[in-house]
Amino acid sequence: MELRALRYFIEVVRQQSFTAAADKMHVTQPTISKMVKSLEDEVGTQLIVRDARQMVLTDAGRVVWQRGQDVLAAQAQLQAELDDLATLGRGELTIGVPPMGGSLFTPAIATFRQRYPKIELKLFEQGSRAIEAALISGELELGGVLQPVDPATIDVLPISHELLWLVAPKGSRWDGETSVPLVDLAAEPFVFYGESLALNDVVSYACRTAGFVPQIVGRSAHWDVMAALVLAGVGIALLPAPYCRRLDAARFTCMPVSEPAIKWDMAIGWKRNGYLSHAARAWLEVAKEEFGKPSSFLDDFVRPPGLAG
Repeated sequence: MELRALRYFIEVVRQQSFTAAADKMHVTQPTISKMVKSLEDEVGTQLIVRDARQMVLTDAGRVVWQRGQDVLAAQAQLQAELDDLATLGRGELTIGVPPMGGSLFTPAIATFRQRYPKIELKLFEQGSRAIEAALISGELELGGVLQPVDPATIDVLPISHELLWLVAPKGSRWDGETSVPLVDLAAEPFVFYGESLALNDVVSYACRTAGFVPQIVGRSAHWDVMAALVLAGVGIALLPAPYCRRLDAARFTCMPVSEPAIKWDMAIGWKRNGYLSHAARAWLEVAKEEFGKPSSFLDDFVRPPGLAG
């Protein structure tokens, strides 16, 4: 079975689209279709049932999808271990970086680049849940995850312990307050996180715990877009405190949310008992150094004087 055909098939299932899979793999849509058809011919049966609205896996398709991921993970680990025979003078490393929290990785990335200039560092920019899945499957060695995670499957290096804060336009009814109970926001329109992000579930659960279902008027995976929507009067948002501290206090009102407080605990995760290449172990050591410093990137960069908080 050709690994390239298997890889294309798995990407089609992930994207639920031949066109999107082709864009992701940087090939043409006919190439993707041809390779998936060749895989079906080799297996001897149809793997995907296509109709106008959705894509459904056949029984054989589900088997190839499940076992194919194991095959590709094993192939990736084999390649990583072979590459690991060389020194850190060359190679590449992919790090999972979530949209919320990406700037936390900047100091470690900069130091790693200075120390190992010939290691190409690639970023897998997905939400925490996608990064967790990629760690467990072996697609990634290291990545940023939102705690808590299952300690039976993922080990972590904590890098940030923060809370989510209310973000509202200046002149709102919360001006002058030092904190706000979450239930006080029940009637407000919310600019929310993308449904694929772990924070979407975290905030939704906190709202249900406070006794209400949030009225969602917009979604984004990026904190600056969420803040811009708040400023435009679309709704309020709940953002991690470090990003709130970067907002202009003349234009925004920001304060901690309480009852319940909503935690934003980021960590670097890796598969428990999984293989870590020399490059991954080197990056992890750099991260331990950077996040163990008394004056961190967050202290120096996101707490300028005169900002909210």
